Amino acid sequence: MPVENFSTSTGQPTNAVYGFTSMLINVLRDEQPTHIAVAFDVSRRSFRTERYAEYKAGRAETPADFHGQVSLIGEVLAALRIVQVSKEGFEADDVIATLATEAAGAGFEVLICSGDRDSFQLIGDAVTVLYPKKGVSELARMTPDAVEDKYGVPPQRYRDLAALVGETSDNLPGVPGVGPKTAAKWIGQYSSIEGIVAAADQVKGKAGESLRAHLADVIRNHELNELVADLPLPVAPDDLAWHGWDREQVAQVFDTLQFRVLRDRLYSYLAAPEPEAEAGFDVSGTVLATGGLADWLAAHAGPGVPVGVAVAGSFGRGTGSLTALSLAVDDGAAACHLDPTKLDAADDAALAAFLADADRPKIVHDAKPVLLALQAHGWQLAGLATDTALAAYLARPDQRSYDLEDLSVRYLHRELRADEPDNGQLTLDGLADALGSGPPSSS
Repeated sequence: MPVENFSTSTGQPTNAVYGFTSMLINVLRDEQPTHIAVAFDVSRRSFRTERYAEYKAGRAETPADFHGQVSLIGEVLAALRIVQVSKEGFEADDVIATLATEAAGAGFEVLICSGDRDSFQLIGDAVTVLYPKKGVSELARMTPDAVEDKYGVPPQRYRDLAALVGETSDNLPGVPGVGPKTAAKWIGQYSSIEGIVAAADQVKGKAGESLRAHLADVIRNHELNELVADLPLPVAPDDLAWHGWDREQVAQVFDTLQFRVLRDRLYSYLAAPEPEAEAGFDVSGTVLATGGLADWLAAHAGPGVPVGVAVAGSFGRGTGSLTALSLAVDDGAAACHLDPTKLDAADDAALAAFLADADRPKIVHDAKPVLLALQAHGWQLAGLATDTALAAYLARPDQRSYDLEDLSVRYLHRELRADEPDNGQLTLDGLADALGSGPPSSS
């Protein structure tokens, strides 16, 4: 993914972590694993570079933009509660080979997601490789039959084919003039690399001459492309049980990376790791009839009682119009007047007095449109105790969204859902719809 298309508002590149996370979410959705781990290389140095200094030497330097994303990938995995495994002196493929071999032996059905064809040697009845075909959007399911259909050899002989053909990405040159078809024919005829080496003098033609001239390369390639399947690791397959992601960490990490689309995909594809306490919030109040607001304020919004105030309407620079007003208090009661112009005189006076009373604290989300709307109606707001949008911005100014739905997930671990009001009952989902998104308004 091009780095110029993926970066946060602070300039942090995210192309690598975005592509990785997108593919990972798809795998979690499609395969629904019970156990999972992600393996990493510790460095470019391994026992293979000690044996052959030119191993992978042809690879370009890792882009600087990628280095800063490795730790971000680790943060994503930590939020998803996925185990990370590596081993000094060995490659990630060796870690995968060890875990896959142990898991298959323990009766697991194993899926390996890897873009390295060396992993094909691990494929068997219990092991399938998911091999990326088009970036991160399509994964080919490589089974024993799929390997044989494509390469003409069974998975356990793929090492032999790779040793003959070579691997450009690993800087392992093969036999010049020998492609996959010729290599597969020799393997079918002589059974293995050992058989081909032993019978090298019998191979005719220019291909045979080339083979004999490069036998040392073939033997070296075959030694280096063998994956180590018996590493001592700090974890075993049973330690990799996946119990779902951490809602708070996911909200924090994905918001910091500004991965709202990926976060929403995760929420929609995968069930929450634990049952939600509520699908929103219980609000017992109803839309009040004309003449009922004064009594409601007296009963629920006395001095010192924090009251949430939300408005709906249209707002411009220095102007605003009010079409709805909602109030909520922490005893679960709420009141809503869809048309404030229909308040009777007593309710209008009671509401004006409540709004202007500095001893009756108000909580709003993004105060500027609230103030504009109330002022346009002739009401003044005093006693503003908290602006949750401003507080969220001050706490984490790097976020792209400060709307109420996101804050609810981020800090309360609950989703505000668009439930249909029943018999005029007011829900706090309605309050969320009345509030804006994005950073708090400024003058």
